[in-house]
Amino acid sequence: MEQEEINFSDFIASSTHDMKNSLSIQIGFLEELMGGSRVKLDASTLDQLGHSIYEAKRMNTNLIQILSMYKLGKSIYPIDIAEQSVNEVLEEVVLQNQAIMEFKGISVSVDCPEVCFWYFDRDLVSGILVNALNNAYNYTTDKIHLVATINDQMLEIRVEDNGRGYPESLLQGNIADNKGVSFSTGSTGLGFYFSSLVAGMHKNGGKQGSLAIENGGTYGGGCFVVTLP
Repeated sequence: MEQEEINFSDFIASSTHDMKNSLSIQIGFLEELMGGSRVKLDASTLDQLGHSIYEAKRMNTNLIQILSMYKLGKSIYPIDIAEQSVNEVLEEVVLQNQAIMEFKGISVSVDCPEVCFWYFDRDLVSGILVNALNNAYNYTTDKIHLVATINDQMLEIRVEDNGRGYPESLLQGNIADNKGVSFSTGSTGLGFYFSSLVAGMHKNGGKQGSLAIENGGTYGGGCFVVTLP
């Protein structure tokens, strides 16, 4: 009997999907555990539990990004660029991460006109914002600010924090090229690469979406900026 050849990328995608599903179940369990243990556990143990949930969510986000890029590479991702309420998308992303933000004592504010609509793929852009919030969660002191504005027929969404800001070495490079692996920090550059890829897929009127990072903004810390035509 002739053995069927296994496509390695398909095998990795299938395994990644299984890991994502299992991790989602574990995250739900940990969140339930944290919700019922606030008055029973000491502050140090609760802090460790909260950090474990953050890391699990970050890993789950990475797995989703890997699956999305796999589908985009195979041209099987159902891209759906449609009119969206920007304010609704921002509020939804914040709500999804509210519990872990509150646990760490981080306040998240949203500044966006209620009547603000734009054309983009809701799931993919939400993925960009989740990645930005993950970064901000890790580096902020205690404040994160999401602000959306429309300038020169471009939608700009900024995720700002009051941390120390991005290092100069990262600011000087091309954010889309930040794919290097750092064994000291555990960074793979996946989040930046995914976000740059998704932003660049949004095109209109000869303009293309982009991603940038800078320091300053409302709090003088790091600013994660995505611009969509």
